[in-house]
Amino acid sequence: MSTKLTVTIIGAALVLGSLIVNLSAHHAFSAEFDPNKYVEFYGTVTKVEWVNPHAWFHLDVKLEDGSTENWAFEAGTPNSLFRRGFRKDALPPGTEVYVDGYGAKDGSNRANGRDMRFADGSKLFLGSSGTGSPPRELTPEHERVD
Repeated sequence: MSTKLTVTIIGAALVLGSLIVNLSAHHAFSAEFDPNKYVEFYGTVTKVEWVNPHAWFHLDVKLEDGSTENWAFEAGTPNSLFRRGFRKDALPPGTEVYVDGYGAKDGSNRANGRDMRFADGSKLFLGSSGTGSPPRELTPEHERVD
């Protein structure tokens, strides 16, 4: 086999392989989250992860029995949040926020975030993952953040 053909085949295999890895790494909403597990919390930000493909917000949430749980909320891509006017320094640890979304299928303390509301009344659409996520109209009316 000629060197040129060998290099072409290896190059094509690498490109195809990277496409498959990228496609399988990104998931649909329905792969991890349940549209019937609507959750809402008022909590204190403990950590923000600006990573691709989705940013994550971690909150300490006080439960009715007085205990605290840490919840992780998946948001849109860092780039989409940035385009909505949200900056890395806009959510320092200790900030109190209201967040709603849809819980993880596996019952862990993770959710796909829908909306975040701040103490000053400003709101941020967290950018649900899309495919398989419930339409905005299905968010309970009495709790919807518009």
